[in-house]
Amino acid sequence: MIGGILMVLAVVWVYQSAIKAKINNPLLWVAIAAGVFFAVQTLLVQGNVYILEAIRGSSGGADYERDLLSVGDRKNEGGFQGAGGYLLSVFLELMPPLAGVLAVAFVRLKFVTKETFSVGNLFSGIKEMFTSIGQSFKSPE
Repeated sequence: MIGGILMVLAVVWVYQSAIKAKINNPLLWVAIAAGVFFAVQTLLVQGNVYILEAIRGSSGGADYERDLLSVGDRKNEGGFQGAGGYLLSVFLELMPPLAGVLAVAFVRLKFVTKETFSVGNLFSGIKEMFTSIGQSFKSPE
């Protein structure tokens, strides 16, 4: 859900930047940005699954896997307890979409706006995007 919202915001950001930079085929760059976002997010989610299974590998026992016909939930309480477990879960949940936004920002900077690499240029245009989104909800007077 978080990834989908960030993906929509990222492609709107790329579209507005492409229009402002007067790039030919702005929708092509929107599609490329969406593909880059999706690819990075997919790769990192798969990496997170690998990390989680490596951490939980020793904690899974006979109670971890349940029978196909059983109704109850599997007992997977081992491995992530306390504040560290919550922080790891939050990090692993938010890392893929944020890395996708960072990858889209890099593609936007190098190929759409063709500006020099700096942190300010990497995330330029986000404020204007949210301003224009906010303006779109106002009714004409």
